[in-house]
Amino acid sequence: MKRAGTLRLLSDLSDFSGAARLRELLAGDPAVRVRWSPDGRHLLLLRHPGAPAPQLLVAARGPGAELERAWLPGHPPPLDAFFLPGPARPALVLVWGSGLAEVWGAGVGPGWRLLQSTELCPSGGARVVAVAAPRGRLVWCEECQAGVEGRLGPPAAAFSHRVCVRALEPSGEAVPTLGRTHILLHHCPGFGLLASRRDLFLVPTATTWPGVAHILLVWSPGKGKVMVSAPNLGLVHSKSLNPGRGDTWDFRILLRGLPGLLAPKQPLTVHTWAPTPQGLLLLDFRGTVSLVHSHGGTRPVGTLHEAPVGPQGSAALGTFHGTLACVLGSTLELLDMGSGLLLERKVLSTDRVHLLEPPAPGLEDEEELEARGGLRLLSAVGLFRVGWEAPQGFELPSAEDLVFEEACGYYQRRSLRGTQLTPEELRQNSIFRAPQALASILQGHLPPSALLTTLRVELRDYRALEQLKAQLVAGDDEEAGWTELAELEVARLLRTELIGDQLTQLNTIFQALPTAAWSATHRALQLQPDGDGRLRSQAPPDVWKKVLGGTAAGKESPGGVLPPFELLCQCLCRLEPRWLPPFVELAQQQGGPGWGAGGPGLPLYRRALAVLGEEGARPEALELELLLSSGRPKAMLQAVGQLVQKEQWERALEAGLALGPSSPLLRSEIFKLLLSEFARHRRLDSHLPLLCRLCPPDLAPAELLLLLRTHLPDEGGPPTPFPEPGAEPTLTVGLLRALLEQTRAQGRPSGPVLSLYEDILWDPGTPPPTPPRGPMTTLQAADHPGLEAWAPSGQGFCVTDKSNHL
Repeated sequence: MKRAGTLRLLSDLSDFSGAARLRELLAGDPAVRVRWSPDGRHLLLLRHPGAPAPQLLVAARGPGAELERAWLPGHPPPLDAFFLPGPARPALVLVWGSGLAEVWGAGVGPGWRLLQSTELCPSGGARVVAVAAPRGRLVWCEECQAGVEGRLGPPAAAFSHRVCVRALEPSGEAVPTLGRTHILLHHCPGFGLLASRRDLFLVPTATTWPGVAHILLVWSPGKGKVMVSAPNLGLVHSKSLNPGRGDTWDFRILLRGLPGLLAPKQPLTVHTWAPTPQGLLLLDFRGTVSLVHSHGGTRPVGTLHEAPVGPQGSAALGTFHGTLACVLGSTLELLDMGSGLLLERKVLSTDRVHLLEPPAPGLEDEEELEARGGLRLLSAVGLFRVGWEAPQGFELPSAEDLVFEEACGYYQRRSLRGTQLTPEELRQNSIFRAPQALASILQGHLPPSALLTTLRVELRDYRALEQLKAQLVAGDDEEAGWTELAELEVARLLRTELIGDQLTQLNTIFQALPTAAWSATHRALQLQPDGDGRLRSQAPPDVWKKVLGGTAAGKESPGGVLPPFELLCQCLCRLEPRWLPPFVELAQQQGGPGWGAGGPGLPLYRRALAVLGEEGARPEALELELLLSSGRPKAMLQAVGQLVQKEQWERALEAGLALGPSSPLLRSEIFKLLLSEFARHRRLDSHLPLLCRLCPPDLAPAELLLLLRTHLPDEGGPPTPFPEPGAEPTLTVGLLRALLEQTRAQGRPSGPVLSLYEDILWDPGTPPPTPPRGPMTTLQAADHPGLEAWAPSGQGFCVTDKSNHL
């Protein structure tokens, strides 16, 4: 069973003084303006100029006399009238377009009496065009004539208004009087003024200059701030505006200091404005209702079933219990302010209906306390309360119950089963996971205060960013401002999903201000150098995931937009090239399933190399460092090959030695590459100790000798005991001794001799005798078929064999 919207009669107006006149004016004048006193005891009706007498009627509820005023045709009626709360009883303020203001009070006895008469524009030459009364203050917008500010041309005439305020101040009377005047805004367009209990809304009118007709202002006297909002642009800016401290603003200067507000935009097309405790309601000509909050933000509320019939059609808006009430003609529509759904629609017996604000807190009588939470509706028939009523014992279902009830209807429409689904079945059946997931989310839904605490840091950063943008537009300290703006914007973008426009914006910032952009990235990744020339990072994986994400291998970036990792590599190459290899090495240590080092596509070192340019056009030193720091076998072998070509033997050996025990195959390949160079020439002889350290521990002497034999250079002529002058010295057994001893580091193996040379290597006996130093005699080939010559060597014996054996 659902709750129902009800209209409950609170009064048939017979308990008001002058009830007959009150009913007559409500029924006969659809344009009459109605005001409700803060204590709920007085009704004010003000008729437009030209209406028959009386033009003003104040009716009292209960004991008390009414106040009727009429003005002759030569004396126009007041522009507007308000009730202002006082310490004992409210005051009535009447304001004329000429600037005359009268304060009336209801005394202890019957009747009303004039307490104060003052001129709002004492200098003369000004005309009041709008007036409002927020929180015990009187605010008006006056148009300054040519005599006040000189002759004004058409452009200047559009900004010839100013907004002023006067507060109620204590006096000897029971009702306070108006204090001195403070100017809030000058050189501004003509604004309409609407007041809620806490805020004042300055809205554009039909005569507002089109260039600023899309802007409205929200002044919060309690906070001393004014919010400048452009609902169609989604922009909000905050400025200080406290009359007690002497704050005042030139409207033109105010807008010039707020970026984006003067962008070309269509003026606001609003049929009806309505201030409420939640903010300002806007009804446009399409029937859409929006809400402007006191912080300047705008959100849509819902769309009415019927749209207003032209500009002259009557409409009234109000809120209660999270419900929007709208009266269009004789139709009352109730919409949920959270979802915008139409809850109920009623047809009234009259189209001359007024929605009244509830009394101020603390001033309600017993009847008002009983009717609290509803909205008051006034017509010639009486005073009604609009509210929700439910049958006795009815309890509103929880959000979780509503989810399962709605899911029942949805799944039932799609189901082919004949049985009826129930909420309990959805709760217990694991097949229907969507409603269960949504219900679990609603169970853990955070209240607004908790959400605000969670978002406080981001909101503070966003506010600082907007303030900095305004500072840049004003031209203050541009260089430092642009740097700070870039840092803040990069930090913000790194918290978003870097795709589309966000990625394009990040590229633009890195191109325009690379130093500031890298500084912000450095802080976001929490990069710190260690003592070994490497980088460390304490950033969470989510940040690295955004940085290392990018396009798949082989795909070109659209419009030259680089992924974040390539963008950082390009920036580092321009600013600090020496930190590029450590950064890539650190990036390769990050990653997870599907992203970073563990993701598909090109390895990170190849993505970094692609940023440096085409192969052959890259900086050789930087390319070599990237290959060495990659940790990839193919890249390491490529780097060692480049070092060998440059004859940087020590660095090539150190690159192999830097590999840990987890890369035995790669170490072995690097050793074989360098061993081949050792067999071909003698330029590695001075680095033989490092080569011995690189020798694989499982390499047997026979394998070592076979590897050497493979890479020995071919002899072009008959062997000679000594190399020719200028020729490359040949490899000797003395040079091999250190390598051969390295292969037996694990001790002499047991068992039979494994190769032809092992008995020589492991023989503990004395070496052969030294040949005589007399003339050498040629040995006969028949006695030694494979041996041609013996020749002394400085490092042992050199044996020359026809078959190239050692």
